[in-house]
Amino acid sequence: MKHPQKAALKGNRLYKCEKLCSLTAIESLFSPEARKQHPGRSVMAYPWRAVWRRPEDDGRHFNKFLISVPKKRLRHAVDRVRMRRLMREAYRLTDRQADGRLGVDIAFVYVADKLTSFDDACRSVRRIMDRIRQCCDAC
Repeated sequence: MKHPQKAALKGNRLYKCEKLCSLTAIESLFSPEARKQHPGRSVMAYPWRAVWRRPEDDGRHFNKFLISVPKKRLRHAVDRVRMRRLMREAYRLTDRQADGRLGVDIAFVYVADKLTSFDDACRSVRRIMDRIRQCCDAC
């Protein structure tokens, strides 16, 4: 599939276009000005915290996300990579089950001090996405 932005994202894979990698988008996600304009754009579902925002209307119908596992929480790189992989897999499965695409930018930040299971990650992602969906429906 050449242009996943134009067509519906098919299958169970994560496309490059779903990765949040723009420095300006990431800065606007965490900037203090954005928090003042849109309070309550942070969702906590242990062991993950999600910061999200709906960007200006760019016509996309899919979410962009990033995953951050701080070195302060998990010292060993192997553990950080494992948690990122678990979260990516949980997000991929959860996002494909949801019928409606929100078109939001999401940053998942790991807040636990120990490794968690895949089931905990899936549960956390489901709760986060449900809360974001509720907020988007209310807007």
